[in-house]
Amino acid sequence: MTETAPAPAAPKKAKAPALEDQPLTELIPAHFLPRLQEALTQLGLGAVELQWREAKIPLAGADDPETYWQVIGAWPESGRQFNLYFWEGSLNGAKGFSWNLAGRPPSALESFMIDERKVTLDLLLLYTLQRLNGQKWLVWN
Repeated sequence: MTETAPAPAAPKKAKAPALEDQPLTELIPAHFLPRLQEALTQLGLGAVELQWREAKIPLAGADDPETYWQVIGAWPESGRQFNLYFWEGSLNGAKGFSWNLAGRPPSALESFMIDERKVTLDLLLLYTLQRLNGQKWLVWN
Protein backbone atom coordinates (compact mmCIF):
# COMPACT_ATOMS: atom_id res chain seq x y z
CA MET A 1 0.00 0.00 0.00
CA THR A 2 1.40 3.35 -0.96
CA GLU A 3 0.65 6.53 0.84
CA THR A 4 -0.01 9.70 -1.09
CA ALA A 5 1.09 13.06 0.10
CA PRO A 6 -1.74 15.31 1.27
CA ALA A 7 -2.81 17.92 -1.23
CA PRO A 8 -1.37 21.35 -0.50
CA ALA A 9 -3.81 23.70 1.21
CA ALA A 10 -5.35 26.28 -1.03
CA PRO A 11 -3.95 29.74 -0.39
CA LYS A 12 -6.23 31.91 1.69
CA LYS A 13 -7.93 34.69 -0.15
CA ALA A 14 -6.85 38.11 0.91
CA LYS A 15 -9.64 39.81 2.77
CA ALA A 16 -10.79 43.03 1.15
CA PRO A 17 -10.06 46.01 3.38
CA ALA A 18 -13.06 47.37 5.24
CA LEU A 19 -14.41 50.79 4.33
CA GLU A 20 -13.45 51.91 7.81
CA ASP A 21 -9.78 51.21 7.03
CA GLN A 22 -9.73 54.13 4.59
CA PRO A 23 -8.25 57.43 5.76
CA LEU A 24 -10.88 59.57 7.46
CA THR A 25 -10.44 62.29 4.86
CA GLU A 26 -11.57 59.83 2.17
CA LEU A 27 -14.14 57.85 4.15
CA ILE A 28 -16.30 60.72 5.39
CA PRO A 29 -16.89 62.62 2.12
CA ALA A 30 -17.11 59.53 -0.08
CA HIS A 31 -19.24 57.26 2.13
CA PHE A 32 -20.59 58.86 5.31
CA LEU A 33 -21.93 62.16 3.95
CA PRO A 34 -23.91 60.54 1.11
CA ARG A 35 -25.43 58.00 3.53
CA LEU A 36 -26.28 60.69 6.06
CA GLN A 37 -27.85 62.84 3.32
CA GLU A 38 -29.90 59.85 2.13
CA ALA A 39 -31.08 59.04 5.67
CA LEU A 40 -32.06 62.66 6.35
CA THR A 41 -33.88 62.85 3.01
CA GLN A 42 -35.84 59.69 3.86
CA LEU A 43 -36.84 61.34 7.14
CA GLY A 44 -38.10 64.38 5.22
CA LEU A 45 -35.11 66.62 6.06
CA GLY A 46 -33.39 66.72 2.69
CA ALA A 47 -32.64 70.46 2.74
CA VAL A 48 -29.60 69.93 4.96
CA GLU A 49 -26.24 71.17 3.73
CA LEU A 50 -23.44 68.80 4.71
CA GLN A 51 -19.78 69.79 4.69
CA TRP A 52 -16.54 68.05 5.57
CA ARG A 53 -13.76 70.42 6.46
CA GLU A 54 -10.98 71.21 8.85
CA ALA A 55 -11.87 74.20 10.99
CA LYS A 56 -11.57 75.73 14.45
CA ILE A 57 -14.09 74.89 17.14
CA PRO A 58 -17.00 77.34 16.82
CA LEU A 59 -17.65 77.34 20.57
CA ALA A 60 -18.33 80.71 22.19
CA GLY A 61 -15.29 81.69 24.22
CA ALA A 62 -13.08 78.92 22.81
CA ASP A 63 -9.66 80.24 21.93
CA ASP A 64 -8.06 76.98 20.79
CA PRO A 65 -5.95 77.83 17.72
CA GLU A 66 -6.06 74.21 16.51
CA THR A 67 -8.27 73.05 13.66
CA TYR A 68 -10.11 69.74 13.65
CA TRP A 69 -11.85 67.70 10.99
CA GLN A 70 -15.60 68.21 11.26
CA VAL A 71 -18.85 67.18 9.66
CA ILE A 72 -21.00 70.29 9.58
CA GLY A 73 -24.69 69.94 8.90
CA ALA A 74 -26.88 73.01 8.51
CA TRP A 75 -30.52 73.68 7.72
CA PRO A 76 -30.44 77.23 6.33
CA GLU A 77 -34.22 77.69 6.56
CA SER A 78 -34.38 76.96 10.30
CA GLY A 79 -30.93 78.17 11.35
CA ARG A 80 -30.12 74.80 12.92
CA GLN A 81 -26.58 73.46 12.71
CA PHE A 82 -24.65 70.54 14.16
CA ASN A 83 -20.95 69.76 14.19
CA LEU A 84 -19.42 66.34 14.57
CA TYR A 85 -15.74 66.66 15.55
CA PHE A 86 -12.98 64.14 15.02
CA TRP A 87 -10.43 65.32 17.59
CA GLU A 88 -7.73 62.83 16.62
CA GLY A 89 -8.43 62.76 12.88
CA SER A 90 -9.45 59.10 12.95
CA LEU A 91 -12.70 57.17 12.98
CA ASN A 92 -11.87 55.33 16.19
CA GLY A 93 -10.36 58.34 17.95
CA ALA A 94 -12.12 60.76 20.28
CA LYS A 95 -15.13 62.53 18.84
CA GLY A 96 -17.37 65.39 19.93
CA PHE A 97 -20.74 66.87 19.03
CA SER A 98 -22.24 70.34 19.25
CA TRP A 99 -25.36 72.04 17.97
CA ASN A 100 -26.64 75.55 17.68
CA LEU A 101 -29.66 77.56 16.58
CA ALA A 102 -30.11 80.79 14.66
CA GLY A 103 -26.45 81.10 13.69
CA ARG A 104 -25.24 81.50 17.27
CA PRO A 105 -22.11 79.62 18.31
CA PRO A 106 -22.77 76.42 20.27
CA SER A 107 -22.72 76.78 24.03
CA ALA A 108 -21.36 73.32 24.84
CA LEU A 109 -19.37 70.44 23.40
CA GLU A 110 -20.50 66.91 24.14
CA SER A 111 -18.53 63.71 23.91
CA PHE A 112 -19.73 61.43 21.14
CA MET A 113 -19.52 57.63 20.82
CA ILE A 114 -17.17 57.33 23.80
CA ASP A 115 -18.08 53.71 24.61
CA GLU A 116 -17.47 52.26 21.16
CA ARG A 117 -14.15 50.48 20.71
CA LYS A 118 -14.48 49.89 16.98
CA VAL A 119 -16.54 52.38 15.04
CA THR A 120 -18.15 51.31 11.80
CA LEU A 121 -19.79 53.51 9.21
CA ASP A 122 -23.19 52.08 10.19
CA LEU A 123 -22.61 52.90 13.88
CA LEU A 124 -21.47 56.43 13.07
CA LEU A 125 -24.63 56.98 11.03
CA LEU A 126 -26.86 55.48 13.72
CA TYR A 127 -25.34 57.55 16.54
CA THR A 128 -25.50 60.74 14.47
CA LEU A 129 -29.20 60.20 13.73
CA GLN A 130 -29.87 59.29 17.37
CA ARG A 131 -28.16 62.47 18.54
CA LEU A 132 -30.14 64.64 16.10
CA ASN A 133 -33.34 62.90 17.16
CA GLY A 134 -32.44 63.52 20.81
CA GLN A 135 -32.41 67.20 19.93
CA LYS A 136 -35.95 66.71 18.50
CA TRP A 137 -34.73 67.74 15.05
CA LEU A 138 -35.86 64.57 13.27
CA VAL A 139 -39.25 63.83 14.80
CA TRP A 140 -41.25 65.47 17.54
CA ASN A 141 -42.09 63.16 20.42
